[in-house]
Order: sequence, then C-alpha cells, then structure tokens
Amino acid sequence: MSVGKATGPDLRQTDAPQAEGGGHGEASTPHAVHVAGPHDHLHDHGSGCGHAQERAAQAPQALAEAEALCRSRGLRLTPIRRDVLEALHATHRPLGAYDLAEELARRNKRRMAPITIYRALDFLLEQGLIHKLATQNAFVACPHRHASDEVVIFLICEICGGVDEVSSPELGAAMQRIRRKADFMPRAEVMEITGTCGHCKAA
Repeated sequence: MSVGKATGPDLRQTDAPQAEGGGHGEASTPHAVHVAGPHDHLHDHGSGCGHAQERAAQAPQALAEAEALCRSRGLRLTPIRRDVLEALHATHRPLGAYDLAEELARRNKRRMAPITIYRALDFLLEQGLIHKLATQNAFVACPHRHASDEVVIFLICEICGGVDEVSSPELGAAMQRIRRKADFMPRAEVMEITGTCGHCKAA
C-alpha cells in the first residue's frame, strides 16, 4: 500500500513493510531535511568510500544496542539474526536476501537457505532494526530509533550505491495534515529519492 504517489521520476514514496508471521517483508526543501548521522566523508567508490567507513564505525554500537533492545522486549537476537544484521551494517549499499546469502556464505563458509535469511529479515524488520527499500527490494541497517509517526527519507545514490537515511520534521508535519484530511492511517512512512550524492557529483 502506497502512502502517496510519486512526484517525479526519481521520487517514490512507499510504505515500509511491517512483517508479521512468516511474511517476506517488508518534496522537501534543503532546510527541511536533517541528516540522521554525521556525513563528513571521502568518496572514491572503493574500500575507502566514506559511506562505508561511516556505516562500519556505527556498527559495534548499533549491534550492542540491538542486543539490548531485544533483551528489553524479551526477544533473542539469535546468531543467525545477528549475522544478517552485522552483514547489513558492514556495507553502505542495500542488500537483497540472495546478496545476504552470498555474503554470509563467504563469511561463515556455509550457505544458508533463503527461507532462513527471510525469517531473520522479518524479525529485524519487526523490531525496527532494518528498513526495506521497496524500489530496490533490498534492505539496509537502521542504527536510529524512529518515532512511530516519523517520516523516514532515503537518499539513494545511483552511482556509488550509497544510501543516506535522513528525517524531516517539517515534511512529517505536512504528511500528517495530508493523512488527517484523507482520514488515512499508514503502517509506516518511507520516502525513497534516487539521484547522485554530493560526493559523486564532486568526483
């Protein structure tokens, strides 16, 4: 179910899936958008890419917080769930389930069945530890805790593949007015904007 129609060829707004059971889920101004984390990085499309460096630097704390969150909810971040989450934190690019299977096979020297990966993804989605990018049918780690009514915006670079997660209180307020007028209750609100990041434009 779509929250709203795309406003242009590179702007798509979709529901973030809220996984249940065994399911396989899941125009602002520059002044309105606030980057959710530090974004001061180099950019060379290789191992030194700042997107990747930033995500790797966040990973240890994010994984520790994920463990604590699961414990507080009486849940377990099992080894398989942790492996999937860790693999997503290790890259700045969104990964599909089969990409994750390949990455985990490389790391662990054994291949997991796709259904095992999907179940882990379902759990991580339910707990708000990852997001699904609907336009890419792929997943990204989320080191941030979002409010239930917060609009999450993903800036997806088509050149380097990097994904930046940002939020906008102003856009959120505008979307709330639109929802109230339409008497519409979304599951979640996610906006995906594709284009070229500032670092690739400068390269």
